[in-house]
Amino acid sequence: MADFMSTFVTEELVYDALRTVLDPELGINIIDLGLVYGVTIGDDGRIGVTMTLTTPGCPMHASFSDDIEQTLWTSIPGLTGVDINLVWEPRWSPSMISNEGLAELGLI
Repeated sequence: MADFMSTFVTEELVYDALRTVLDPELGINIIDLGLVYGVTIGDDGRIGVTMTLTTPGCPMHASFSDDIEQTLWTSIPGLTGVDINLVWEPRWSPSMISNEGLAELGLI
């Protein structure tokens, strides 16, 4: 399993998969929105996602977690598990939105 994960599963593949997970309120994917701070690919076949939400009281956490897990399970061959690490530091701000996200919002 470790050889397969380390050979074929890359951060780019994981980020590409996560770009299909949309914030339902804004209609922008969680990568371009700046909610994902990092991903890890374990030799044991587990993928970790460190992320935040736009606000600590955001009710979307469970929905995002479900969408992320479902997306990764269907997109990543050899996956054995998904760990989502929700963090509040650094605090999310609109400055974290990518240029692609800003364009989707009509802000550039």
